[in-house]
Amino acid sequence: MGTAVLQGQTGPQIRRVVISGYYGFRNSGDEAVLKSILFALAEEGAAQGVRIEPVVLSVDPAWTTAMYGVEAVHRMKLGEIVRALRGSDGLISGGGSLLQDATGAATIPYYTGIIKLAQLLRKPTFIYAQGIGPVNRRWMDRLIRGVMRRSAYVSVRDAESAELLWRMGVPRDRIDVVPDPVMALPLPAAQPLADASAPAAAADSPLPVVGVSLRHWRKDGADLARAAAALGALARSRAVRLRFLPFHTPADAETSRQVIAQLGELGASVAEIAELGDDPQQMLLEVSRCDALFGMRLHALIYAANQRVPLVGLSYDPKIDQFLNRLGLKAVGTTESLDPDAFAAAMGRLLDDPAQWRASHGPAIDRLKEEARMPAKQIAAKIR
Repeated sequence: MGTAVLQGQTGPQIRRVVISGYYGFRNSGDEAVLKSILFALAEEGAAQGVRIEPVVLSVDPAWTTAMYGVEAVHRMKLGEIVRALRGSDGLISGGGSLLQDATGAATIPYYTGIIKLAQLLRKPTFIYAQGIGPVNRRWMDRLIRGVMRRSAYVSVRDAESAELLWRMGVPRDRIDVVPDPVMALPLPAAQPLADASAPAAAADSPLPVVGVSLRHWRKDGADLARAAAALGALARSRAVRLRFLPFHTPADAETSRQVIAQLGELGASVAEIAELGDDPQQMLLEVSRCDALFGMRLHALIYAANQRVPLVGLSYDPKIDQFLNRLGLKAVGTTESLDPDAFAAAMGRLLDDPAQWRASHGPAIDRLKEEARMPAKQIAAKIR
């Protein structure tokens, strides 16, 4: 492999690995995926005597380098990408929902193109816990099938993604089904609030804190109106602190403001928006301080499960149902249908007896946290 060297007979092997994903956009969920991958690669590599030096493809390389202390190059500058790949020992593609065409026709060609380029340069490629689909343009199947078949390791984050790859022509025995990498993300070593001027969460609140993570989805806003009605019903049924957590700024912050404006009379309850920095671990810390969480964003639900915070999910995409199913849960509603009274009752049960929720779902959470390290373990072994 191109840059591999030995640091004496007893030192670790060094492997440079390019990482491709939706990075540098400051989407908390995707940044959490990157940080989780970096943690896992460092730890699993060290356990196997290899030091993995990542090079991240980012839309904002300077920000990515400052945030994570790793080398980064621009994800849209072909010359920089080629140089990074030539000087590397392999490419990791993932995680997240990279291979789907719901966000546009260019997404799949971009990510499969990066993988194909690495393969043309004779670099091993590794697919890291990706969520595959939806793929509505059937001509894209061959793009995905081609790069998957030539990859040294393929892992996806749910059984549905594995089934879709199989239908495209990727052998089942070449696909590992693993959890999202964020299930293994640790809390920050030191735990100050990201913004000391922002109100503290659960630790200092006399009211139970309900984390809320919503995103804009329906163009007419009817889904947000339904969420506001449900949250309003909860707030009027008992005194709670609704703490809105913007996972993708500034869009989610604006969505949160729109929902708060529709809550109506809150009685003894309060509603607020958390103002956090860009560090995913600070958001994980914020979620850990909640007594329960109502989430529409996938990674809000994953953060809650990671920290064993009782959660209620609102489905807008199959990936929400797929994750909830792995915990033995079902969504409380969808963007098309959400009953306020049923929501208030479900959330009330979590607030009244969180220990019962943890006892019921803790074993599944423990299993997912352990399995989330499998891709890093496999990659460290294969790239040595």
